[in-house]
Amino acid sequence: MDRRIIELYDEYTHAPLDRRVFISRLTALAGSAAAAAALLPLLESDYALAQVVPATDSRLETSRITWPGASGELKGYLAKPQGAGKLPAVIVIHENRGLNPHIEDVVRRVALEGFLALGPDMLSPLGGTPADEDRARTMIGQLDGRQTLDDLVRTVGVLQNHPGSTGKVGAMGFCWGGGMAGLLATASPDLDASVVYYGRTPPLEAVPNIRAKLLLNYAGLDDRINESVPAFEAALKEAGVDHTLHMYEGANHAFNNDTAPARYDAAAARLAWTRTVEFLKSSLA
Repeated sequence: MDRRIIELYDEYTHAPLDRRVFISRLTALAGSAAAAAALLPLLESDYALAQVVPATDSRLETSRITWPGASGELKGYLAKPQGAGKLPAVIVIHENRGLNPHIEDVVRRVALEGFLALGPDMLSPLGGTPADEDRARTMIGQLDGRQTLDDLVRTVGVLQNHPGSTGKVGAMGFCWGGGMAGLLATASPDLDASVVYYGRTPPLEAVPNIRAKLLLNYAGLDDRINESVPAFEAALKEAGVDHTLHMYEGANHAFNNDTAPARYDAAAARLAWTRTVEFLKSSLA
């Protein structure tokens, strides 16, 4: 697909760009309204594809739970292997579209790897994730940043003390959630490991606070995020933070999201997932 179209969609999902403006510019790039309409399904998420692990999978126990956060009651989706004892816990932090079917599927995938997996709905303070993705994106921008980070710090504590947890807690996040996974590592001394998928880097002055081990997954074509990565890596090295950074050349931002065909990169996603699971298992042992 034309890189200009990918970059336009990235602008639409992150700037954010008004949908009418996005459609108008997409039509101009595609050459016609019909061509733009044909491209949209390739760009936007198709949650029919978000069933790698069915919600009814008999290998798992899943539940909707609540817990107290800094901003009030938080809601989330919890999954673990059927009949499992105590397991390391992993927080799965969603993209800027909220706790949607794709992220719930990722929570189940993590659980099947042998973890107590929790996907918090970070939009809980605003009533929870809506079905309308554009509205969810707008709501993400309305969150109080300090409270949102405090909510995640408290979530670490909840999982530390969960009866199904060994007390070891990791985090992983994608896009907006990747940024939050990195930021959480600067704010929670109790976090043992954090995996960032193409997320914004945290403030450099906060890097020396990181105690968790980090695995950083970036997309080679993601100029918007990557412009701050060299300075972040230098700060990590200077602070002596245990980290591993992988750049997936030729991959777009959101390459792990298999519900969005235009940006999904199967080879990069498989490799990053293998590295993620191995990292979490070794770091949370």
